[in-house]
Amino acid sequence: MRPLIATREDYPGAPRAAAGAPRGPVKTGVRRDPAPSRWAYRMQRLWLTPLFRVGFRIGLPLVVVAGVTAGVLADEGRRAAIAGSFAELRDKFENRPEFMVNLISVEGASAELADAVRARMGLALPLSSFDIDLDAARDKIQELDAVARADLLVRTGGVLEVKITERVPALLWRTEAGIEMLDATGHRVASLGARTDRPDLPLIAGEGADAESAEALALIAAAEPIQDRVRGLVRMGERRWDLVLDRDQRVLLPAEGAVSAVERLMALNQADDLLARDIRAVDLRTNHRPVLRLAPYALNQIRQAQGIDTSGSEL
Repeated sequence: MRPLIATREDYPGAPRAAAGAPRGPVKTGVRRDPAPSRWAYRMQRLWLTPLFRVGFRIGLPLVVVAGVTAGVLADEGRRAAIAGSFAELRDKFENRPEFMVNLISVEGASAELADAVRARMGLALPLSSFDIDLDAARDKIQELDAVARADLLVRTGGVLEVKITERVPALLWRTEAGIEMLDATGHRVASLGARTDRPDLPLIAGEGADAESAEALALIAAAEPIQDRVRGLVRMGERRWDLVLDRDQRVLLPAEGAVSAVERLMALNQADDLLARDIRAVDLRTNHRPVLRLAPYALNQIRQAQGIDTSGSEL
């Protein structure tokens, strides 16, 4: 908008200025329009926009900082120097004395197992606690057959504490390779040199017997009244058990309901002293019809009582 200033051409009848007076536009006393220019108006509108204010106050500085950072990091040598500085600071921090591990303490394990645990971890002490992968170390320890669970914790004073939960032997499993000690779940604990080394543990044998350790323990518990006569259990065809007693007696158990069959046998034995007789085997595979297999001496006595000689001819 042009300013409202009148010139002499706009007023032809106005008196001329005196000689020597400065020439110029003649002010008529009309005030200038206070309205802002178009540019000023647009800037004011922009400043009233919240997004524009945020972008100008935060976004623009970020763009400038990002540009300067990109310019600094554009040089490969400068990037390597910065990375080396950070790595050096990190190494100095992680290798401070208060973060160093100087001792491994193994609790809840025998001396032999503790040595095996330390060897399994394979840590070259002293070592920074930041360089020890506790999860990987725990997995290595739990790969030992005698270890059921391992908990690791770095304590103050530079001590790595390892709490071990050992597997408790519950059974002996005789295989072609030797005798293995098993826990209640059938997991291997350790090898055994001879049966006489652990006479307190029951013996099982047969292919797949370790997978049915829980049932084997239940059968041995059911045969508690004749525990002194039990020699062990044999897995037959990976589907059922034979209970082996002294005097070469065997109890053939069914594939299903074996524990109930042993309990019924214990009741019969308590009532009639069945297992004290000259019986070679008791077949309980048919629930409603137990079958007794007599020893040769007892069979001859029955034949003689019926008037039949041992050769099969009548007397």
